[in-house]
Amino acid sequence: MRIRSIRSLEGPNVYLYRPVLVAELDLEDLAGRETREFEGFNDRLTALLPGLAEHVCGRGTPGGLLERLADGTYFGHVVEHVALELSDPAGVPVNFGKTRGTDDPHIYLVVLEYKSAPVMRLLLQTAVDLVAALVRGDEFRALDERLAEARRLLDRTALGPSTSAIVQAAVARGIPVTRLNEESLVQLGHGTHRRLVQATVASTTSAVAVEIAGDKQLTRELLGRAFVPVPAGGIAETEDEAVRLLEEIGGKVAVKPFNGNQGRAVSLGLETAEQVRQAFLAASAVSPQAVVEEMFEGRDYRVIVVGGRFVAASERQPASVIGDGVSTVEQLVQAANRDPRRGDSHEKPLTRIRLDDTARSVLATQGFRTNDVPPQDRRVLLRGTANLSTGGTARDVTDAVHPDIVAICERAARVLGLDICGVDLIVPDISRPVPKRCAGIVEVNAGPGIRMHHHPSEGCPRDVGRAIVDMLFAPGQDGRVPIAAITGTNGKTTVARMLAHALATDGQTVGLTTTDGVYVDGRPVACGDMTGPRSARAVLADPAVQTAVLETARGGIVRSGLGYDWSDVAVVTNIQADHIGQDGIRTVDDLVHIKSLVPERVREGGTIVLNADDVRTAALAESERIRRIPRNLVFYSLQPRNGTVEQHVGAGGTAYFPKNGWIVEARGSVLQPVSRIASIPCTLGGAAQFNLSNALAVVAAGRAMGLAPTVLAGALESFVPEQQNPGRANLYEVAQGYLLLDYGHNPAAIGAVASMLSNWRGRRITGVLGLPGDRLDKVACDAVAAAAHAFDRVIVREDHDLRGRRAGEMPELIVREVSKLCPECECTVIADQQEALRTALASMQPSELVVMFYDDYEGVHQVVQELGAAPLASGLRGLQRGEVQGRATDPRGAERRHSERREFGSAGEERFA
Repeated sequence: MRIRSIRSLEGPNVYLYRPVLVAELDLEDLAGRETREFEGFNDRLTALLPGLAEHVCGRGTPGGLLERLADGTYFGHVVEHVALELSDPAGVPVNFGKTRGTDDPHIYLVVLEYKSAPVMRLLLQTAVDLVAALVRGDEFRALDERLAEARRLLDRTALGPSTSAIVQAAVARGIPVTRLNEESLVQLGHGTHRRLVQATVASTTSAVAVEIAGDKQLTRELLGRAFVPVPAGGIAETEDEAVRLLEEIGGKVAVKPFNGNQGRAVSLGLETAEQVRQAFLAASAVSPQAVVEEMFEGRDYRVIVVGGRFVAASERQPASVIGDGVSTVEQLVQAANRDPRRGDSHEKPLTRIRLDDTARSVLATQGFRTNDVPPQDRRVLLRGTANLSTGGTARDVTDAVHPDIVAICERAARVLGLDICGVDLIVPDISRPVPKRCAGIVEVNAGPGIRMHHHPSEGCPRDVGRAIVDMLFAPGQDGRVPIAAITGTNGKTTVARMLAHALATDGQTVGLTTTDGVYVDGRPVACGDMTGPRSARAVLADPAVQTAVLETARGGIVRSGLGYDWSDVAVVTNIQADHIGQDGIRTVDDLVHIKSLVPERVREGGTIVLNADDVRTAALAESERIRRIPRNLVFYSLQPRNGTVEQHVGAGGTAYFPKNGWIVEARGSVLQPVSRIASIPCTLGGAAQFNLSNALAVVAAGRAMGLAPTVLAGALESFVPEQQNPGRANLYEVAQGYLLLDYGHNPAAIGAVASMLSNWRGRRITGVLGLPGDRLDKVACDAVAAAAHAFDRVIVREDHDLRGRRAGEMPELIVREVSKLCPECECTVIADQQEALRTALASMQPSELVVMFYDDYEGVHQVVQELGAAPLASGLRGLQRGEVQGRATDPRGAERRHSERREFGSAGEERFA
């Protein structure tokens, strides 16, 4: 038994709305074998993992899994449950799992929810190894070490405590969060509202301010000029300079690295030249220069200022232990480190205390060694500084801070220009004003740690993460941009392009993903099929994007899930037989399940747009998962008397359909015209009913996104197919006749074009036809059946990518089916698509129409350009009369629309009859 592959579905997916791993598990010699066939296996398994007794396993009550084990179940199912059981002791408890068989009896898909993908991958491999060992009758002694390794891996890969606190605050406000690397860089929000955060440094934080805060001397100088109380001091590049500064300052001094952090190599309370020399050497190991400054006397405090306002304060104490009169210092440290709140780094509220050279040096100044036994109740320091990163503790004092100190700290942050700022003070008592001497601000930090405030050793936790999020996003903002997601079998690319055009017409910067690329503000940024989650995330990460239109296809959903959590509008154009036999899809119902994920992830109060002419799509309105959240349902139909539309509108709902030559909006009993159909180029004068259906979907989605009817009308009329929808029902005048380019590659799409051509008789019609090789023979035959009677002759081409077929196999199938269905139809094979098109056009009769169902648009477009083909707008009606009309949109524009609107009805409305 082995894992062949694992993929991560980070967003909502066909299994769960939360992230899952999908593993391909090869059972090898355990294929077809059941647990009951292996004597003692069940007992060994439950003895090792007694928690399996609580698994319900579809039976509805605890113990369901044990019943399945006793009755006999396959080992992929066992691996799933073992991995789930291991997730709790590994620190990432989850409870969703699913096991599915495939066409290969050896291969199972094991689906597991995860909170940490690396940890769940390790647990899955552990589950496979554990089950395999128990099947052999062996013990699995590695379990404890594997779980410990999983916990270590979790600690290494988890977000840091500061970033995690900010992320939790963002999630609580509904702000989308995307982790950008294996460290702690995260994206909050989408598009133009996007903010980046790493620890407590945000994309709003001034780089100049961060540089200033990293320069201890400059920080002190700038604050001093602003009359903020800071210690006297200077920069030393040599031991002698450090000693000279000691003499100039007088009294005790502190020595610290010029650009250090986390209290590294900081020495305090130095009075002699020798002490300063030793401290300089320690500091110079971190930085070539050292800061020597006046030593303030008092308690050590950290104050947090966010967005110019005081948020929290803690009193910090250095790492220390309290003597019990019995234990040595080393034993006391070991006992302190057993506190579950302490971890090796920043993953826990506190950090383990280290008995290193620094600790031994601090002990020596107090007269102790590590094997000495301190007296009862004697506090023994192990660090000279109070940083949590070196084992220190913190007590919340937020409510005790004196207003004068609040003002000083806020002023320090303003002077340096830091929007997220940690101010370190040494004062006798933070509840009283700063004394005139030997007290004040000793350091200002960019990117201050905030775990001490979220997890104080004593006192009330303070939600600094929330304060940071509130600074980054104004009240009521959720950091989102409007998202429209378009899915379906046919028409989704056209709908996505037209909707993006309409939104851009309204002045919005649109991020668009389609089957041919990613576009931002109308400019291509990536080419190829970009309908998956990666391209969606790229658009949502672009700070220029104000609105996103995401074509969302089956492949991306199945293989990677969605690239967003919630959308505002979802459009389902239709669900037809296509891709059967791919990615485990066996029936059209499987396609319905996959594509229904898109409307299911529309936010509460959002809008779902459904094609009422497609039975499967219209039925989604009754889906329990879709009805679970209050959302607006909108239908569109080519038939005003569509039963679903009539019922919906009669109940006060909204629908869109053609009436009296117009696209109209029906809200309850009131009709409003939106656009004259004959003025929409992509409908080819109304003859291309499939594109009229697409235009209806665009109007429905556009209205849901707040576009005015006049904006939509102008957008539809200015949408030039050959320029803005290349390769989708593009009509050209060429040579002696006409050429129609289309991407139809399934029965429904080809049938829709064939239906349009039935209006165009009295001339020869040639079809250049090819089909993808990864379709089932039945689907391919259905596609040929949809096309055969529409053409007087057929030229069969072959896709460049055979997709698993042998060369010539698909053309042979097409020729065979055409000959069977339409023996009188002339049928030849020219495999190369460019050569096939050139041949069709070269042998054209006067007024003939050639319909090219292409595979590679660039290739056929090259031929179109070579031949100087001229695009036609609304040309089909003219061609029915044997003439060419309407090569461009009507120049009368708005004046004509205004006149036609008056013709439709008073005030643009009509009672619904």
